[in-house]
Amino acid sequence: MSVLAVHPGAYYHIQSFETPRYAGYFDRLARPEQLADVVLSDCNVVLIPCRTPDDRLAPHRDLLRAYLDQGGTLVVTGENEFSAFLPGISFTPQPTNWWWWLEPGADLGVRIARPEHPLFRRLAQRDLTWHLHGWFDVPDGAEVLAVNGEGKPILYVDEVTTEGRMVITSLDPFFHHGSHFMPATTRFLDGFLPWMREELDRKEHS
Repeated sequence: MSVLAVHPGAYYHIQSFETPRYAGYFDRLARPEQLADVVLSDCNVVLIPCRTPDDRLAPHRDLLRAYLDQGGTLVVTGENEFSAFLPGISFTPQPTNWWWWLEPGADLGVRIARPEHPLFRRLAQRDLTWHLHGWFDVPDGAEVLAVNGEGKPILYVDEVTTEGRMVITSLDPFFHHGSHFMPATTRFLDGFLPWMREELDRKEHS
């Protein structure tokens, strides 16, 4: 088993990757600039967290594509310029309502699209509900796991664009968890990271 987390080094990345709550889910941490020095084919999963500067990842676009074409798994969370370093991404940003829950009868609109998916043995709808930053137009054959209030995908698994697997979300849990802002994001990671380790961290996919 091997999970590599790309570690850009911001305070919220340090809090997420280096403190005891989640550190054990990652076998190796690497700065974006170090990716060329890593044998990615030895990694079952490569995680790229929220708000990783695209100018630090774009130089490795071909390397990441080669990793996917060898059957690798990339997990990429929100507030990233996805198309700068990933193939087959069509993302539409949306204005963020930071204080939606203060409105009477508030409902952000997030819905689980595939409740039978193994991820949702660990996560409830409220664990995916904090802010919306945008949605994706997903390729035919991708598995949409969660949607916004208009039914647009915000979390999906793509095993059709490449020979590998991309788990893509516009949700930004590492940023909020590491900022100690939004308890739902910690609940999300409490469920998502064990699922990543147990379900995605398998060579059988390749």
